[in-house]
Amino acid sequence: MIRANCDPQGGGGFTRSPGGDTNNQHVQESEPLPVKIATWNINGVKARIETVKSWLEQAAPDIACLQEIKSVDENFPREVFEDLGYHVETHGQKGFNGVAILSKLPFDEVNRGLPGDDEDVQARFIEGVFSVENGVLRVVSLYLPNGNPVDSEKYPYKLGWMDRLHAWAEERLALEEPLILAGDYNVIPQPEDCHDPKVWEGDALFLPQTRAAFRRLVNLGFTEAVRSVTEAPGTYTFWDYQAGAWQKNNGIRIDHLLMSPEAANRLRSAGIDKHVRGWEKPSDHVPVAIDYAA
Repeated sequence: MIRANCDPQGGGGFTRSPGGDTNNQHVQESEPLPVKIATWNINGVKARIETVKSWLEQAAPDIACLQEIKSVDENFPREVFEDLGYHVETHGQKGFNGVAILSKLPFDEVNRGLPGDDEDVQARFIEGVFSVENGVLRVVSLYLPNGNPVDSEKYPYKLGWMDRLHAWAEERLALEEPLILAGDYNVIPQPEDCHDPKVWEGDALFLPQTRAAFRRLVNLGFTEAVRSVTEAPGTYTFWDYQAGAWQKNNGIRIDHLLMSPEAANRLRSAGIDKHVRGWEKPSDHVPVAIDYAA
């Protein structure tokens, strides 16, 4: 894993550590043990089940937010993950989309679907609520619409979905509770978040309207986990299957964890499991994880 520590006493910078090593030596003994929270667009649970299982066994996240499970709820292979010690909650859809939360902590509450449009049937949003040592923790697994092609109905749907997410997040932030929005945002926030910005000009992931909507969301008071610990170039979470993108490191960063102020205060480290992209039958995304002092 590429991981950076957030020790308030100093240190930092991305460092190499073995996959699954949470690198927690900097956490004081008097502090709560970190909860590892990860997000990963797996690009189909049926096609990637062995890959996901291997990563869970190696990285051992306490909470894993998955996107693009591409499975209805009743067909999701929950037993595989339950056997690894996870509680499983899904919001699925046949052949497309779909999100899930796997948690070693029991769920206190589960909410499915992003409010604001009763006619929206796409499964892109699930919220889990957990009891932790210092109170409550809210975690969302979200899969924001791609939006391409931009001259179709898909781009207005993307922007509308982002407006709904903004409204929902504003209400949740008023609770003044730890909240983490984890997922595939399909947003390249800044030019340094892609290998070649010119390639992405005109794409829904990088259009000025898209990036502005993302900034409005962040500016509600969220902290973006990875960029809070590093500004290093070449920090990506997605590499296309074509044109040797992975081999050339022609990547983009579109998978993000946004933390409310109450959650950001408890961030201990953040990192990207880049090595997973080199595994057999990989997703085109890789996991992004944080250590959170719950």
